[in-house]
Amino acid sequence: MRPTTPLMALCIAVLPSLSLACGGSFSGFVDGLKGEAIAKGHNASNVQKFFANIRQDPKVLKADRAQGVFQRPFLDFSKRLISADRVKRGQSNAQKYDAVFDRIEKTYGVDRGVLLAFWAFETDYGGFQGDFNTANALVTLAHDCRRPELFRPQVFAALELFEQGDFDPNTTTGAWAGEIGMVQMLPRDILENGVDGDGDGKVSLKTSAADALTSGGSMLKSLGWRAGEPWIQEVRLPQQFDWSQSGLKVVKPTSEWASLGIKPRNGSLQSRLPAALILPQGHKGPAFLAYPNFNVYFEWNQSFTYVMTAAYFATRLQGAPVYDAGNPDIGLTGAQTKELQRKLQARGYDVGKVDGILGAKTRAAVQSEQKRLGLPADAWPTPTLLSKL
Repeated sequence: MRPTTPLMALCIAVLPSLSLACGGSFSGFVDGLKGEAIAKGHNASNVQKFFANIRQDPKVLKADRAQGVFQRPFLDFSKRLISADRVKRGQSNAQKYDAVFDRIEKTYGVDRGVLLAFWAFETDYGGFQGDFNTANALVTLAHDCRRPELFRPQVFAALELFEQGDFDPNTTTGAWAGEIGMVQMLPRDILENGVDGDGDGKVSLKTSAADALTSGGSMLKSLGWRAGEPWIQEVRLPQQFDWSQSGLKVVKPTSEWASLGIKPRNGSLQSRLPAALILPQGHKGPAFLAYPNFNVYFEWNQSFTYVMTAAYFATRLQGAPVYDAGNPDIGLTGAQTKELQRKLQARGYDVGKVDGILGAKTRAAVQSEQKRLGLPADAWPTPTLLSKL
């Protein structure tokens, strides 16, 4: 992208059609943000104060590029994140904040296990909330041209929080991607769903578990969470099955899955709900039915592995047994997955970025090729598939 001068940035920032402008000199980009903020009606003095000490943070960009943990398959990733201690502390926090969770469940319909799992994974129950300067992180990521459509609006949301007295651009810290507090919420989410859960008249997501959890419940409801419904359920599969029916795109009434021989590992199937069959590591690994609430997880985090693990951990915290890991076929390394993605691209598939992460687009392409080659079409790539391509 051609660099912009401060004057050019100021001019283009106020044009809606160019509201996602990014790149160029960082100082010029910040001047553009200032101009857009004033055009949006923010007080000029407040704008100057908010942006006065903004700096580009190279550590934020490094963290954004270094997300190799998501290359791990579900079983490895879940074992890494779910320890006996984390389960125990989750159960302890469920008791400690029982009254808070009761209110959340009554008001928003979000089960305590769901919020406990996010609380655990995002900040280890509030133990580490991140030490990146939030304002710097948001502006750095808005300037970077990977995802300006996500982060540019968050800068103005942070400015609005600043004007309300709920954000200090010099001292507010959080995760590298700009999330704040115990369940890691972006500024826009805080504006729209921040709730005073402890009744002290303030929304303190960094210091009040009640505020953070209640705000998380509000956000999940706003994203479409359906009260009183499950999200995933572990199931057992028949030996003979059309594995191409697995994946999030194939949704059937749960009664139909039952007629095909799928049985619950514990409890009973939610026959009144539609569901998709998920095989995170193929037909020889664990299997789950995903109900409509499972899709809401992707509004929180777009990583399939993270979402699958968070959803499973939520069921564990509500009494489900440890999954039956099965004996999955050997998968691919990160380097092999990149090779696979390049081969799939060459065959015309849209797999997104070649990043070594087995995301939804790559899994869909894998399943199509498995079906074409006469392999079990379970969306789990193996060295055999890679060699055949």
